[in-house]
Amino acid sequence: MTNRDRLLGLAVVVLWGLNFLAIHVGLEHFPPFFFAGLRFAVIAIPVLLFVPRPRVPWRWLLLYGIGFGILQFAFLFTALRAGMPTGLSSLVLQSSAPFTVLLGAVFLKERLRGVQLVGIAVAMAGMAVIGWDRAHHAALLPLLLTLLGGLGWAFGNIGSRLAAAESENVNPLHLTLWMAVVPPIPMFALSALTEGPATGWNDLIASFSSTGWPAFAALAYIVALGTIAGSGLWTYLMSRYPASTVAPLSLAVPVVGIAASWAFLHETPSALSLFGALIVIVGAFTATSAGRRVPAAVVEDATPGPIRHTEPTRQPFRTPSWSMPS
Repeated sequence: MTNRDRLLGLAVVVLWGLNFLAIHVGLEHFPPFFFAGLRFAVIAIPVLLFVPRPRVPWRWLLLYGIGFGILQFAFLFTALRAGMPTGLSSLVLQSSAPFTVLLGAVFLKERLRGVQLVGIAVAMAGMAVIGWDRAHHAALLPLLLTLLGGLGWAFGNIGSRLAAAESENVNPLHLTLWMAVVPPIPMFALSALTEGPATGWNDLIASFSSTGWPAFAALAYIVALGTIAGSGLWTYLMSRYPASTVAPLSLAVPVVGIAASWAFLHETPSALSLFGALIVIVGAFTATSAGRRVPAAVVEDATPGPIRHTEPTRQPFRTPSWSMPS
């Protein structure tokens, strides 16, 4: 990877890590379900007008949108409202990586290697350490909700993998953007039922005032920088390098998220939580990148570029690294 592209990768890590601060600010103003629907609606409207729909089966696009867009953010935003520390949430969402590996084995019959099982066990041990620490210092429910958000993200990854596998020449960024079309209506309906039919809309109107501008700025950051810029740069890197080269960069996102929360929100994680976080990152990295074999049929250009296969090969299931994180 060139130094320029390393800097671009670092920029994505920073944009996505700071995204959790923007979510924190937004949730101080908007109710969780409405905010989740709003962030996707702002993306979905121009996507419907200007972005061609990828030729993928609707059932997999719906699975992608329901898992990544609805389940992940319904649980995550509720957890943050219930007291989940912002920085720690950026780490716990990394549970989506081992969850994805397990779901790939269960539903796609992907073979798990021994080292991947070890990585999953290590990541689960790290989560157990964080859960034990939280149980002694704060409520455990927000942590469990965040884990469910990670599981929802994993189901979304399965949907995106199946959508890409059953179609040819799928533009990853177009697929990611069209995923945003799925969540708005269900999330707004859920908001109307549980948060009140006018609550979120009144908060949206108030965000244009002199006191509500931070919420509007947070929404703008999430959409423009966290989603469009971050995902665009990530897709560019994924088009130039193998996933095994780019994917590990995402594990640095919690480092930025925890550091930013400490600096701006004065969240000070305990030593035990930090130790558990390190264990989770090591386990997630091992589960998703260890032992990747390159088939003899793979032919690569001398210059960096996407891997091309001369015949179909079956690779161990990996988290689609071009998906939008929180």
